[in-house]
Amino acid sequence: MSAVTETRLEGQLLTEQEQQVGEDRMLLLSWESKRWGGTRAQQPTWKEIAAGDLDESVIDVQARRVKEYGERTGKKVFLSFDLEMDTRTPDNGTPADYVRAYRHVHDRFRALGADNVVWTWIITGYLNHTDLFERMYPGDDYVDWIGYNQYNYYLCHKTEWLSFAQTQYASHDWIRAHISDDKPLMLSEFGSASDPERPGRQADWYAEVPRVLKDLDGVKAALQWNYRDPGPHCDLAVANDQAWDSLRKVAADPYLNQPRA
Repeated sequence: MSAVTETRLEGQLLTEQEQQVGEDRMLLLSWESKRWGGTRAQQPTWKEIAAGDLDESVIDVQARRVKEYGERTGKKVFLSFDLEMDTRTPDNGTPADYVRAYRHVHDRFRALGADNVVWTWIITGYLNHTDLFERMYPGDDYVDWIGYNQYNYYLCHKTEWLSFAQTQYASHDWIRAHISDDKPLMLSEFGSASDPERPGRQADWYAEVPRVLKDLDGVKAALQWNYRDPGPHCDLAVANDQAWDSLRKVAADPYLNQPRA
């Protein structure tokens, strides 16, 4: 969450490139409370954000950009504030500090008329963080959609191979039971590592996606993560032509191509 400059795009919502992508897509904007290039001591805290210290220089600037985008295009944007916040405490502040910061950002956007935002609260989905999830939920009045990020990391984190179903059901069911039983849900990141010993295994993993999605109550969007995470064996990108073919079939499934409301 850095002030807009003429030379750097970090922290600037709806860059020219993002707006081009948004011409025929719905955008999910992930906004982090971070000063790019700054030291840890220079990073903004949730307490500072909640106190309004960054309103004039950062938050209001971005709210007006988002509002103008909506007025010009008629489009909404999904916006998450500090996704995976359960991994950011205590460095950024306490869970209570996060809730106050989230609500403050939300209220500033609303006060400035940026009503084209779909407020999206995104957690990791790791079930050993459930106490944090409950303490860091801003409340139904402040959250429109809930997202979570779960993967088949396999060798990346020295875990066993997990099917797509195994990565999704437990987190989904916990959210439905403990956070919200009716908010729209988003698989804001999902993906799989490959298995160097079984080249076709990643393709089989993706082939399972449509069947499982149809069984996940309230999941209305899913975003595949095609990137290499830091660390050994942490390449979560699509590994080969067989996996690409499988993912293309998934993307073409009618269930994943419903008309937008």
